[in-house]
Order: sequence, then C-alpha cells, then structure tokens
Amino acid sequence: MLAAISKQYGGLFVIFGLLASFLLCPLFAETVQSPDPAAVGDAPAQVPPLARDLSSRLKRSDIEKALRKVADWQLNRARPDFNKDWTFAALYAGFMAVPASVAGSRYQDAMLEMSRSFDWQLGPRIGHADDEAIGQTYMQLFLEHRDPAMMAPTRQSIETVMRMPENPAKPLWWWCDALFMAPPVLAELSKATADRRYLLFFDHEWSVTSAKLYDPEQHLFYRDESFLRQHEKNGKNIFWSRGNGWVMAGLVRVLEYMPKDDPLRPKYLNQLKEMASAVAPLQGKDGLWRPGLLDANAYRLPENSGSAFITYALAYGIKENILDRKRYLPIVKKGWAGLLSHVYEDGRLGCIQPIGAAPGAFTATSSYVYGVGAYLLAGSEIYKLAN
Repeated sequence: MLAAISKQYGGLFVIFGLLASFLLCPLFAETVQSPDPAAVGDAPAQVPPLARDLSSRLKRSDIEKALRKVADWQLNRARPDFNKDWTFAALYAGFMAVPASVAGSRYQDAMLEMSRSFDWQLGPRIGHADDEAIGQTYMQLFLEHRDPAMMAPTRQSIETVMRMPENPAKPLWWWCDALFMAPPVLAELSKATADRRYLLFFDHEWSVTSAKLYDPEQHLFYRDESFLRQHEKNGKNIFWSRGNGWVMAGLVRVLEYMPKDDPLRPKYLNQLKEMASAVAPLQGKDGLWRPGLLDANAYRLPENSGSAFITYALAYGIKENILDRKRYLPIVKKGWAGLLSHVYEDGRLGCIQPIGAAPGAFTATSSYVYGVGAYLLAGSEIYKLAN
C-alpha cells in the first residue's frame, strides 16, 4: 500500500520536501559550524613574544608592514583549509580589501585560486546568510574580471532565495551577524547587473531584522531575539561587540556598492551614524571594545574581531565624509594601535573570541580567521586615510 501511495503521490512528496527544506533550513542551520573547526583557529597555551617591529603611526609604510605581517601569517596557515564557510568568507573579504600597493596581487590571486577550486559555488544551505557570505568575494572578482561564470552560481542561488516564501515567525536574517553575510552580496549583484531588485530585496529583509533587533534608543543591535530579555552582570542589556561589528561592517559594504543617488541610501547612512555615535564612548582606554559593550568591567580582555569591524566602519565613515573626522579619527587611531598591540612576533593576531553567539571567554592567544579578516578590512581602510 505504501508503495502504491508513493508511486501516486511521490512527486508531491518531493515538492513538499523541497519546500520544507527551504522553510526549515534557517531554523536549524545555526548549529552547523565549519567542516573542520580546528582549521578556523586556535588558542595555544604557550604565549609567543609580541611583535616589536610594528608602529601604530598613520603612515602608509607602517600600515603596509602591519597588514602584510598578519596577512602573510594567516594566508600561509589557512590556505590548505580554505572552505566555503562564513568564517573563511570574512577572511576572504579581508584579503580582497588589501590595496594592490601593499602586496601587489598576492592576496587577490589566492582568492581567485580559491574561488576557482570551489567552481564559484556558495555554501550548501539555500537561504542561509552564512553560506552566501563567500559570494562577496566571487562578486568582487567578477566586477574586476567580468567573466560570467564567476557570477552565475551566486546569482542563481540568490534568485532562488528571493522566490522563497516569507516566514513571519522566523525572518530570513533572524540574527544580526547575517547583515554582514548576505546583504553585501545583493548590493554587489545589483551593481554588476544594474538590477535594482537586489537592493529592494535586501532593504526589505534588512528592515525586518532591524525592526526586531535594533534598539532605537541605544542604537545597537541585539544578537537575536533571545537576547531581548537578557542582561549583563551590571543589569544592562547584552549587546555583543562582534555582533554590532558585523552590522557596522555590513553597512559599509552595502554602501560601497549602492549608487550614491539611490533613495535607499540615506537610511543606511543614518544607521551607520547612529551606531558610530553609540560605540564611540564605549571604546576602552586601550583603544578596543570588550565582548559585552555595556559592561566592560565584566570582561578581562578586549575582543579584536568586534573591535576591528568597528574600527573598519569608523575609518570608512571618515574617508567618505559620513562621520566627522575631528571626532572619529582619534578613535580610529586608538583602535588601530590597540589592534597592533595584540600582534605576535610571528604575525598571529590574538584576543579573538571563538565561534559563538554572545560575549564569551577566550585567551590572549586566541586567533580565528574571521577576526583576521576584520583586521585586514580595518587596516586597509585606515591605509586609505594615511599619508
């Protein structure tokens, strides 16, 4: 009997199965991590000597040295483990940002090799922003080389996502990190194709996420809805520095590709200004931000992935005349100096929190690829401000 039912209705079962996979993927996929978590980073117990050959002066020659030291260490270490996971996608974004005047095409060539090895495919989870993040690098390479094969899989996947039914109970981008992962891909697609549908789609989804997670008074993002009623030890709300760094970096990356005269642009400029004003007074004396933004005393160490993303966004805002240079440049200078104070002699960047969803514990030697990506984004943007 089951065989007869299967034969008669098998096609419907397949359709329902595909639909369920689209709807349920965002519900459960957050438990999926890198194929090899050990490849993402580590935290050796033995503390190496800190680098003594770096200067925090805003001179291009000094910034170039600091970029290359960390980038070379990470490239040599991570290259055998390249994958399509979001953790590496953030690193790839950092490599792509390093100016050609710093290292020629060394890092971009590595990204081209990586992209070809994956045949320009996104991660396996359709509709999950984490698996779309690598598309940022694919699209940047397409915009440079204009080979249609570089863009086709990303465009096809995004088109599929745009046709998926909305789930009011679970937004597409239900966690704030997603605003770095997916929207820049859509902004790049819009630029590449001159098709504004991609901007309208990400604007709609960004608005849904903001409405749920953005605090309109404190101008900071909760990581997800589960944090709306959680508090730090001091009673204040939990605003994760890396989560807010993801969002600020996402704002930068959509603004980079959004037309200057697009009517959507003022909304994103305003949110960047609001968040910049919120995080500026939370900077520590060492130039960095703690894992929990509103209870710095609860955390022994600064957190460099969040700090680097924030510094990157502030530097971009200054360069583009979005943020007041007089007010924010000293903050960027302190942020860069703070990041350099955690670079070790071999090029390892420390004080990066492991994969998580909230402020957590880590050690001074803790180093992970996404944090290095954030550092490279920050340094590359500061390089443009320097002389």
